Amino acid sequence: MAQTPALRYTDTADAIDYTPGSAVTAGAVIVLGSMVAIATQDIAANEKGSLALEGVFVVPKITGALTVGVPIYWDPAGNPVGGTAGSGAATGTAGSLKKMGYVAEAAASGDATVKVVLRQAV
Repeated sequence: MAQTPALRYTDTADAIDYTPGSAVTAGAVIVLGSMVAIATQDIAANEKGSLALEGVFVVPKITGALTVGVPIYWDPAGNPVGGTAGSGAATGTAGSLKKMGYVAEAAASGDATVKVVLRQAV
């Protein structure tokens, strides 16, 4: 019996296709199972778009200082500094949250954002 040939893989390691049930704004952080990804452009509801799995992004953060190189997690219900409560924010506290990567640039407690190296755990 002949081996079944492999199909050509078209996604790259740093992005995947994504079709949301409702519209997604560019820069939105999306949790898919154990993965944390970021929309690279606006995506209309039920239309295929792209989510980044790797790269350096600036994301909203909760109150608290963050040091370069420490793991960073995404809390979909987090309260961002100066943002809408419960709208999602990065945090240095793991709990049951999904790891999104590592802090790329130190952030003070009152900073509204943190620079993150988005990297999926392997």
